[in-house]
Amino acid sequence: MVSIHDVARDAGVSAGTVSNFLNRPHKVSPATSSRIRAVVEELGYVPRLSARQLRWGRSGVVGMCVVNAANPYFADVVAAAEGALEEAGLSVVVSSAHESARKQTTLLGLFEQMRVDGVLVATPDAEAAELREVDGRGTPVVLVDDGGGQDGLDGVLVDHRAGGRAAAHHLLASGRRRLMVATGPRGVQQTARREEGFREVVAAVPGATLEVVRSPDLGLGLGEAVGRAIVATPARERPDAVFATNDMHALGVEHALLSGGVRVPGDVALVGYDDIPYAAYSAVPLTTVRQPRAAIGRAAARLLLARLGREVADTGPVAHVPELVVRASAPGPAIS
Repeated sequence: MVSIHDVARDAGVSAGTVSNFLNRPHKVSPATSSRIRAVVEELGYVPRLSARQLRWGRSGVVGMCVVNAANPYFADVVAAAEGALEEAGLSVVVSSAHESARKQTTLLGLFEQMRVDGVLVATPDAEAAELREVDGRGTPVVLVDDGGGQDGLDGVLVDHRAGGRAAAHHLLASGRRRLMVATGPRGVQQTARREEGFREVVAAVPGATLEVVRSPDLGLGLGEAVGRAIVATPARERPDAVFATNDMHALGVEHALLSGGVRVPGDVALVGYDDIPYAAYSAVPLTTVRQPRAAIGRAAARLLLARLGREVADTGPVAHVPELVVRASAPGPAIS
C-alpha cells in the first residue's frame, strides 16, 4: 500500500508538505503542488479517511439519505445538493431508505460511525425524533424535504398540502366527481400531506367521492397494478380521475389504463406529483404538481453549510410551494 512517505520521497519533499497539499493546499506553492499531484497520480496514493478524521476532527464527507433513490425526483435533488457541497470542498455519500423508517435508522447509524461532517435527510418519518437525537449528539442534520416543519431541525419546507389541494381543485373544476388517490404507505410524511390536502378540497364539494388505494411503494410496477385494477372495474364504477402521489406511480397507472383500452383523459383524468423529466414525454403527457427539485437541493446544502460555519444562512425559513403543470392527461375544464 502506498503511503504518504512514499509520495514525499518521490516528490522530493517532506511528508508534512504532502499533508499540506492534501489538507491545506493554500500553503503549498503551485510548482510543488504540481509535482506532488503528478506523484500521487503515478503511485495511485489514496489518503486514509480515518487518519484525516483523527487529525482534523472532520471527514470532509456529508451523508445524504433520501426516501427512494429509484425516483428521478430525488436524483435531481441529490445532484443539486452535491454540486453546492462540492463547491465547498465536501464530498457526498448517498443512500436510500426505500420509504422505510427502519432503513433510515440503519443509515443514520452508519453515517455517525463514519463521522460525517453532517447529514442531509429526506425523511419518510413525520416524527423525526431520532434525527433530533443525531443532531444533538453533534452531527448536524438538515431536512431536505420537510413537509410538516420539525421543531429543532433546520430544513427546506415544502407545502405538500398545497400541492394536493391544487391537484384536487383542478380535477373538480373539470367536472370530475369520482376521484381516487393512488398513494403509498401511511408512514411517509410527504405523500400523507399530499393526500390530506387533496381530501380537504374533495370533502368540501357536494357529490364528490374519494377512494384511496395504498401500495407498498410508489414505483412503476405497483402503479401499473393500480391501473389494471381500474381497468377490471365496470365502467360505471370506475373513478373518473386519479391523483397519484408521485409521477412514477402515475406513469404506471397511465400505462395500464391505455393498454386496457381506457381513455386518458376521456374516461379517466390523471394527475401525478413531482414533474420528473419523463412526465412531459409519456404517451399522454402527464399533468402533475411540480416541485423545484434543484432549488430544494441547493437550499438544503446551504443550510448545512451554514451549520458547518461555511456560509451565512439566509434569514427566515426556506419554503417552497409546489405548482400545478397542466398537460394532456388532465387538461382542465376547457377540454372534455
